[in-house]
Amino acid sequence: MRIPFQELKAEFKRVLLKLSFPPETADSCALVFAANSRDGVYSHGLNRFPVFVKLVQKGLIKANALPALLERNGAIERWDGNFAPGMSNASHCMARAVELAKINGIGCVAIKNTNHWMRGGTYGWQAADAGCIGICFTNATANMPAWGGKDPVLGNNPLVIAIPRKEGHVVLDMAMSQFSYGKMQEYELKNEALPFPGGYDEQGNLSTDPAVIRKTKLALPIGFWKGSGLSLVLDLLAVALSGGNSTGKISAQADETGVSQCFIAIRQPDMHDALIAEVLAYTKNSEAVKAGGQVSYPGERTLQTRLENEEKGIPVNEEIWMQVKNF
Repeated sequence: MRIPFQELKAEFKRVLLKLSFPPETADSCALVFAANSRDGVYSHGLNRFPVFVKLVQKGLIKANALPALLERNGAIERWDGNFAPGMSNASHCMARAVELAKINGIGCVAIKNTNHWMRGGTYGWQAADAGCIGICFTNATANMPAWGGKDPVLGNNPLVIAIPRKEGHVVLDMAMSQFSYGKMQEYELKNEALPFPGGYDEQGNLSTDPAVIRKTKLALPIGFWKGSGLSLVLDLLAVALSGGNSTGKISAQADETGVSQCFIAIRQPDMHDALIAEVLAYTKNSEAVKAGGQVSYPGERTLQTRLENEEKGIPVNEEIWMQVKNF
């Protein structure tokens, strides 16, 4: 089943307005949810929307709240998100980082007391569309073990790095776990095993069963100890810059809320486009492992999916779509 982009966005906006979102906030949040599904990130588009609604109904996401500036230090700003919707807070922070970068060459905005930003890549695309390099990261509830440990004490703490290009932005958007929990949900909804081990079962064995891993909250860190270390330092940076909650404090709550995030924009007038094209061509010209396959740069397949879904409509999970229609 496929749904046109505008119909998907309109349905999201209808529900958000019903939840007393201000029209502008309802529109911007609906746009993020619809764009995430349009770009093929269904786990943080339609599939995540019912979870978002429940958090609003619980009062953990405050529909009418706005972020507030706490401190300015040169090209660095610190904000309090006041538990407003994570997508509107994140869009605001990246916009501020871009404004600072256009003045200073670089801008850094950290925020505390915010909520899940859905697809982190959204804000990388935002920076790149504004002609800036974008770097952003967030901490999250604990769902990964520290290397050598048995307990979930690290978040998958997504990291985004975006490089603007006229021919198509390069946008790396990755969790610190081998598979994000949203991606594992996609496999679980389709009743499919993961293509590679993605975490540990209750006996401590590596597993390809997404339902088991989502239950144990013991996702496999990317690069084993390297991903574990990177997750930890991203948490430290988010806390150091924002003064907000750490993964440990976030995990002490029943629901994930009050996270800490950082948004960096870099404005370089000459991006040396020819050199970037040279690097990408060198990488893409390598021989594919599978016959007929090709090597892609981060963000390339996202653009292909976007164009296909704009033309044909966005694939939706019919059960979740009907759930949204009935809100």
